[in-house]
Amino acid sequence: MIAELGHFALMLATGVAVFQFLVPLYGAQRGDRMLMRSAAPAALLQVFLIGISFIALTHAYVVSDFSVLNVAENSHSAKPLIYKISGVWGNHEGSMVLWVLILAVFGAAVAVFGDNLPLELKSRVLAVQGSVGLAFLLFLVLTSNPFARLDPPPIEGNGLNPILQDPALAFHPPFLYAGYVGLSIAFSFAVAALIEGRVDAAWARWVRPWTLAAWMFLTVGIAMGSWWAYYELGWGGWWFWDPVENASFMPWLVATALIHSAIVVEKRNALKIWTVLLSILAFSLSLVGTFLVRSGVLTSVHAFAVDPERGAFILLILMIFIGGALALFAWRAQTLKAGGLFAPVSREGGLVANNLLLCVSCLAVFVGTLYPLALETWNGSKISVGPPYFDSVFVPVMTPLTHGAGPWRDGDHGDGHHRHFALEG
Repeated sequence: MIAELGHFALMLATGVAVFQFLVPLYGAQRGDRMLMRSAAPAALLQVFLIGISFIALTHAYVVSDFSVLNVAENSHSAKPLIYKISGVWGNHEGSMVLWVLILAVFGAAVAVFGDNLPLELKSRVLAVQGSVGLAFLLFLVLTSNPFARLDPPPIEGNGLNPILQDPALAFHPPFLYAGYVGLSIAFSFAVAALIEGRVDAAWARWVRPWTLAAWMFLTVGIAMGSWWAYYELGWGGWWFWDPVENASFMPWLVATALIHSAIVVEKRNALKIWTVLLSILAFSLSLVGTFLVRSGVLTSVHAFAVDPERGAFILLILMIFIGGALALFAWRAQTLKAGGLFAPVSREGGLVANNLLLCVSCLAVFVGTLYPLALETWNGSKISVGPPYFDSVFVPVMTPLTHGAGPWRDGDHGDGHHRHFALEG
């Protein structure tokens, strides 16, 4: 009965996501304040319903309800409690429930703490966030039901994958997903800004903390995964350039650039178009990572073994959100005012150089990760791209970032002059 309640809550959350996506967006377009105000209650209701679903699935694992297929395949009655709970997200279906829960939590946080945002912007941000939630809720409901029943139920479950029975792996996915999904807020703010045609310092003040929070979660998640791979798999180093490791590293690099770029928007009212693009790219790379992990196109100890049909559904989500956001950017970017100027040799100039190095390094990782897949798809050839490529391409690009900024020169004493510094290295 509890499993059916969780499934029903998931379906109700899908309906709420439809409302959260369409109604506030229509209200913002028409200037209807009542419809715009409906975004916040919808976001809160969605997180409540998905929370019920997640609790129901966790309960099935804790009590070892093997009549639920997901529990029977990924748990065992003799497992310690920590591995029963981590078994919830140690599989494809359960991890997707955690994914949409974190997505809803971030949306609810904007609903609760975004009272100082303009109502139009807030409603559009929550509408875009609702659209992302709707896509993944549909993916869950239509292709990945975590509450499917077994009849008759087995006496005992198969147990959690032995290599996942590790404290680092118990906490690694939640932190990683919080980083992945947290970048959706920056994406939602970017799309909302493009729809409105306005980016200002207030917008940047909101984007930067959310991006910083997602960056911190992603950093902890990546560090835990690296530590686990080091001592559990014996890879002999903290980073093995595994394709799925790279999938989490790429959004981290772009998010790092975004944090710095948002500072320039906030302080100097410059780099607005670039910052909006980075906001889109950061979450887009998170979606690419989701596709790589769950589509079956990669062979990795980190990847979920799922059928190609599910991968096709995720690929459709990628096409809609990445393609749609970039098309909107190409159409509306010229409506954003360029903003302030700054000297090339200045703090802002250094941040631009920082951005370029991070983005070029991300491109190097992107090419090395996806080129073998593209080549195999194109002509069937199979090649392996490993540490020699990444060490020769990535390291030289990132080396200048290991050197800090030199001492300040021409300090700003209120006379309007920029503060300059010398880049070392």
